[in-house]
Amino acid sequence: MMLPVVWPSARVFTASVLITIFAIPLNVAAQTHVISPSDLQKQVLASSQDRQKNIEIVTRFLTSPTAEKAMKTVHTDDQQVKTAIANLSDQELANLAQRAQKAQADFAAGTLSDRDLLVIIIAALVLIVIIVAATR
Repeated sequence: MMLPVVWPSARVFTASVLITIFAIPLNVAAQTHVISPSDLQKQVLASSQDRQKNIEIVTRFLTSPTAEKAMKTVHTDDQQVKTAIANLSDQELANLAQRAQKAQADFAAGTLSDRDLLVIIIAALVLIVIIVAATR
């Protein structure tokens, strides 16, 4: 006797679920995962600007008189270094830019000597050469 009472309830439930599934357009669910073209363009532009800023920071750091002296010491071509900087990944470039800014700030504050700065620059040059060589 219970079977006839349960059966109509199950049919009503199933019909309700199917109506709900087919009533909601599929693109509504998909829109929550889509990035608008303008947002994507903004993200690409911001990333590009960050990269350019980091390239400028590292280039400025490595074109200082102390850096030029370091490059002569380790027999490194400055043009080769500039090309290598452009080939660094965004993350490597951001990391190197952050370290360059810290070294410059420490040098300006007097916590680093010329010799210390020279060692940091040589280490940065070696790091750039190793990263670029590893990616080839």
